[in-house]
Amino acid sequence: MELKLEKPIIFFDLETTGIDIARDRIVEISILKIFPNGNKESKTWLVNPEMVIPESSIAIHGITNEKVVNEPTFKEIVLDVNKLIDGCDFAGFNSNRFDIPILAEEMLRSDVEFSMDGRVAIDVQTIFHKMEQRTLSAAYKFYCNKSLENAHSAEADTLATYEVLLGQLDKYEELENNVKFLSEFSSHRGRADFAGFILYDDESDEMFSFGKHKGKKVKDILESEQGYYNWIINADFPLYTKQVLKNIKLGMSQRENPKKESIKSGPPSPDQLADLQKLFNKKL
Repeated sequence: MELKLEKPIIFFDLETTGIDIARDRIVEISILKIFPNGNKESKTWLVNPEMVIPESSIAIHGITNEKVVNEPTFKEIVLDVNKLIDGCDFAGFNSNRFDIPILAEEMLRSDVEFSMDGRVAIDVQTIFHKMEQRTLSAAYKFYCNKSLENAHSAEADTLATYEVLLGQLDKYEELENNVKFLSEFSSHRGRADFAGFILYDDESDEMFSFGKHKGKKVKDILESEQGYYNWIINADFPLYTKQVLKNIKLGMSQRENPKKESIKSGPPSPDQLADLQKLFNKKL
């Protein structure tokens, strides 16, 4: 079975220094790009994270500090990565909760804009967990009847994830071979940002999920407490969370400005002219 696509989609996997979205860095990134006509393009980079890779992480993916010391930093490859993923939908294994947020942080940290607007994201792990509740290695065995060799190699995991999704489409008739459907089926609802600091309430308005303003609408807090906005922007929150907050504030400002302009623009009314004349006469 081939994946039905209207535009390219990338399957990607990251190996990192750890699991902290705001602080940890990419040490390997592998991207498999699938075009609507079935053609494929792939690229894998080892990345110098500019920080020490903990032994606990090395034990998982086998990428040592010595192995990446002479590799390019993410900032040095970011334009190539951005070119490869431009205009594409996303897919991965646990990608909605980990890989996409980490990628967003690295790109924003490298001063390259990142947005999910106009994209959909398929999380193959979510589909798998809804159907079978297992790991990637088990998924590969279950759906593809193959053993996953070299697990936790970004390239091997990326290819396995792509094959697993094709296997899922073959197995489950209720899964539509449609990127938008698969994205909706595999998504975790209710998050405005990746990390879950800003959620959507029952009215689809953004609300804070933490701290003293937990459960309160973001726009209400931004209107009443400017210091809280400044604290988040200057604190150690994920860059994408900060970007979402800035966009909310910008949207509020844009909604207010037209009202201010309408008051200022145009010639004064007869009543306004009369008031101005009275004020002028008093000063005389």
